[in-house]
Amino acid sequence: MTCAWPPDYLEILEWQWNERAIPYWTEEAAFARETGLQKIAFEAHPGFLVYNPETLLRLRDAAGPEIGANLDPSHFVWQGIDPIEAVRTLGRAGALYYVHAKDVYLDRTNIAQNGVLDTKHYARYDERSWTFRSVGYGQDEKFWRDFVSALRIAGYDGVLSIEHEDGLASTAEGLGKAVEVLQRVLLKEPAGAIWWA
Repeated sequence: MTCAWPPDYLEILEWQWNERAIPYWTEEAAFARETGLQKIAFEAHPGFLVYNPETLLRLRDAAGPEIGANLDPSHFVWQGIDPIEAVRTLGRAGALYYVHAKDVYLDRTNIAQNGVLDTKHYARYDERSWTFRSVGYGQDEKFWRDFVSALRIAGYDGVLSIEHEDGLASTAEGLGKAVEVLQRVLLKEPAGAIWWA
């Protein structure tokens, strides 16, 4: 559900949460706990019940600390969510488990006409409000520098997994371009002691 009216939408949404999602994932988190699995990472995505930091944390609070995020910044950017703030929020909650490196191009003209909710086929690039792109072809390099810095501040030292869904680039070229940008922006060495403080 993407809006609160008519009231049936809210009733359906609460039914999904309370009768389906929370019971199911509470049971799965308990199973994970019993078997030693420490992390179940959700990729928050529009169209799913868990689509932003708030909904992810709602499920985590209800089901258990095994539930966390597979953070894909592209999904947040096109919704208008600041991925840097999402990293901070999820990092503070200890819920940042895995991170994708995937970009998204926002077509401001199409957004101005139709908003960001877009169900047109992904191949209709000239008509869509947003399109998945290779790293560096949606957000600028400063965004990616800020993003990896926020991950470090949040204590995330795991994988930054390139997810290629750029319909304008071949897999090899899209991956290569993403690697080029990430090699320039990744902090590769431990920070070390703050010698001046």
